[in-house]
Amino acid sequence: MTKIVIVGGGAGGLELATRLGRKLGKKGKAQITLVDRNRTHLWKPLLHEVAAGSLDAGVDALSYQSQARHNAFEFQLGTLTDIKRQEKRIVLAPIFGEKGEEVLGEREIEYDYLVMALGSVSNDFNTPGVRDHCIFLDSADQAFRFHNILMDKFLRFAGSRTTSNTDIPQDGNIKIAIVGAGATGIELSAELYNAVEELTAYGYKNLSRRSLKVTVVEAGPRILPALPERISGAAHHELTELGVDIRTATFVSEATDKGLMTKDGELIEADLMVWAAGVKAPDFLKEIGGLETNRANQLVVKGTLQTTIDDHVYAIGDCAACAMEDGKLVPPRAQSAHQMATQAMKNILAQINGGELKAYQYVDYGSLVSLSNFSTVGSLMGNLMRGSMMIEGRIARMMYISLYRMHQVALYGYVKTGLIMLVGQLNRILRPRLKLH
Repeated sequence: MTKIVIVGGGAGGLELATRLGRKLGKKGKAQITLVDRNRTHLWKPLLHEVAAGSLDAGVDALSYQSQARHNAFEFQLGTLTDIKRQEKRIVLAPIFGEKGEEVLGEREIEYDYLVMALGSVSNDFNTPGVRDHCIFLDSADQAFRFHNILMDKFLRFAGSRTTSNTDIPQDGNIKIAIVGAGATGIELSAELYNAVEELTAYGYKNLSRRSLKVTVVEAGPRILPALPERISGAAHHELTELGVDIRTATFVSEATDKGLMTKDGELIEADLMVWAAGVKAPDFLKEIGGLETNRANQLVVKGTLQTTIDDHVYAIGDCAACAMEDGKLVPPRAQSAHQMATQAMKNILAQINGGELKAYQYVDYGSLVSLSNFSTVGSLMGNLMRGSMMIEGRIARMMYISLYRMHQVALYGYVKTGLIMLVGQLNRILRPRLKLH
């Protein structure tokens, strides 16, 4: 039986495993295996909501094991350490328990076709102090960590207003610095102000927007550099109205326990710092399996999404360096991973059946940025029209939510997604609007 192994259960990898399972696994035509180091999947564009507490990952996370059972593929928990291309095997690291005991030893999995869908991680550009003092938002665990620290700081700040023993000035505030004004940084800054407003309803007294000072630091000339300038300007205006201090054309030279040092020698004080500037593929991909990589550790692929060195190894999503007609690389977006998963499935099926493989063509359907409950801005259609159509407000919010619904439809189907939406509406009534633990 043909063995197809997919490493990475992000948006692209999980959708691909699900579709191949339905197409081949259920009919016994192929054995599909998905490998991921986590037990659950959470759509990465939602991590900023988990960090701020607007989304409860315990409710929205998907179990890989359950998804595998219902869609005729296998799930293996593990971390990739090597690819033995000559033997067509991948190597998974041992798994250890909480007390350091070995739960599973090193394993090898055979494949006929291998798909690398490992996504990306934050790129700190080797800036001193960043890994010691900043939090990244690359995984649910990191988002949980940020949320716990944030809630402790809000609790301490609110408690200082009702007790005399405090080292927080009565006119002080909680200072949060976010490096990087891409979608993650901008959306997180808005969610933080929404969190302050929600907390006032749950016993956190004396909190207001003035209790929070969020500073967004961007090295470029404007925020949201990947989006049209008019959309960037609209988002900039909305954030400024909320109280966000936006510092463009500002380079961070170092992160310390007191805040961020800029290239000009200014200290941007911060109690909590998030690094969301730039992405790269995981470092271990640089030398894995003898495959060709670029400076960002991405696996270089041909138009068919096959790696340049091995036609039986594919790469999709953020970890793939796929060139477009203009020579630029396909941008690291969820819609790119979704499209690549579709094309990779078609090409794998064609390769199995001796058919013709077709090149992947990126289609830009536009971009949307959610500013929590305050606003949503973005553009639709992208390069499908002569110019993008700018939208904002409720229509933009509905379109933003629909992107996640499309991902859910790909995983669950229309009926289950409809039921999930119904449960979500009930939870808005039954559960707190903000995760408080």
